[in-house]
Amino acid sequence: MAKVQPINSVSARRSAAIAAIATGRIHSQEDLVQALKKGGYAVTQATASRDIEEIGAVRIRNSAGEMVYSIVDSADSSFARSMPLPHELIISVESSGNLAVVKTPPGGAQLLASSLDHSGIKEIIGTIAGDDTVLVVSRSATGGSALARELLLFAGKPRVKKSTPTTKKRR
Repeated sequence: MAKVQPINSVSARRSAAIAAIATGRIHSQEDLVQALKKGGYAVTQATASRDIEEIGAVRIRNSAGEMVYSIVDSADSSFARSMPLPHELIISVESSGNLAVVKTPPGGAQLLASSLDHSGIKEIIGTIAGDDTVLVVSRSATGGSALARELLLFAGKPRVKKSTPTTKKRR
């Protein structure tokens, strides 16, 4: 029997729960515990219950008359609800040309990049994530600065004022 390796990412586990529920074969919380276990996630019934609540799954009667868990919203919106909020992930934003460079806490870049990819911000044509940095590409050749402001608004952070060099007048 294969040993279950604990996977610590809540977002990854909830994404696996969404996928399992989407199959239409999850009748109970225990079914979800077993499905997650097969996917490498060692969870308790209490954790499965919290995940079901967080992703917005509800029990419905399927076409065969069986009670199964289902996600009423789209899977994308359920996954988005299970992810940390952008204001928790965006530490700082700088821009250059058509790029915005976003600093995140360690390990947060891929979550933020996925969130940005599904955010609906029309100015974003793509993201590249490392461990703690996300490169966000603007549609406009000179849109990096505007994109940086948009990202700060997305995160609910106040605008960052540009510092201007001070010069002393000669008398």
